[in-house]
Amino acid sequence: MRLTDLAHQSGEWLRGVGADSDIVISTRIRLARNVAGYPFVARLKPADQADLSQRLCESIVDDAVVPECHYFDLKVASDIERRLLVERHLISKEHEEAQGDRGVAIRLNEAVSIMVNEEDHLRIQVLHSGFELAETWRATNEVDTGLARRVPYAFSERLGYLTACPTNVGTGMRASVMLHLPALELAKQIEKVFHAVAKINLIVRGLYGEGTQASGNLYQISNQISLGKTEEEILQEIQGIIPEIVENERRARHFLLERNRQQIEDRVWRAYGMLCHARIISSGETIALLSHLRLGVHLGILSELDIAAVNQLFVRTLPAHLQVLEGRELDPQVRDVARAAYIRKCLAQGRHTGDQ
Repeated sequence: MRLTDLAHQSGEWLRGVGADSDIVISTRIRLARNVAGYPFVARLKPADQADLSQRLCESIVDDAVVPECHYFDLKVASDIERRLLVERHLISKEHEEAQGDRGVAIRLNEAVSIMVNEEDHLRIQVLHSGFELAETWRATNEVDTGLARRVPYAFSERLGYLTACPTNVGTGMRASVMLHLPALELAKQIEKVFHAVAKINLIVRGLYGEGTQASGNLYQISNQISLGKTEEEILQEIQGIIPEIVENERRARHFLLERNRQQIEDRVWRAYGMLCHARIISSGETIALLSHLRLGVHLGILSELDIAAVNQLFVRTLPAHLQVLEGRELDPQVRDVARAAYIRKCLAQGRHTGDQ
């Protein structure tokens, strides 16, 4: 399997299935772990970093901790390949831009990915479509337990798992849910969501996590604190707030349809028309218009479009994906032309070409 093959397949989190998948795009749990006897990554000597990468690769792939798993060496990957992984939420931007021996192990269906030598020696990630908190945690815990049998974790009886960043000490867990909230945004109610989340020490981030702005009405809600809380307590916090946000979004959608059906239909059909006919379009404009398309599908306004195909377009029209699909590097202006042509082709077919 090559890294570029990922651009042609459907990632787990884009399938548009699972509980509340009309609003909840995905559920993700990430664990930070370090190997006892090694300094944190920032203090690792190059030889030790290479040795640790090899050791962890063997534990993950050769010992089959994660079935159907492939390991990719990011030190030798191209810039576009690394960016492709960021766009698919399989590695962080920091991992993309780092130096030295590092990699990522990815299960074939992309539900599991494990970053090696990011900020911590291991970042175990499980990503499921829809609101599937319990199942995502079960799968994450299974991978974590399997790895713990093969490599000794840096652990303190008093503090818990030791991590490079103090905010991750303890469980090392970051649980997050990605939501599509266009109706709350249109109804100017989104700030109430932010305030409610902040009151219970959760945080709202953009599409690509920490340091990113929201786009396409997509928001990630996750825990801020790991120390002093159990995994169950963190999950309960997330479990307690997400259904309330989902219900508020559903009420806002119903209200908008009831009071402003023509305006909503016009917004959806204008977005569809622009995507079907545009000759030049940027990534930012595409995501904004796809957000209206996605809303239109779930409201029954664009019933002929498949939601998984729309979800795929959110990712496949991003710069690295587009260049891989085109089979060549493209400068920004040419990329905007190619993006428009790609979208026109996909929508004309009524479904995404990669799903043929």
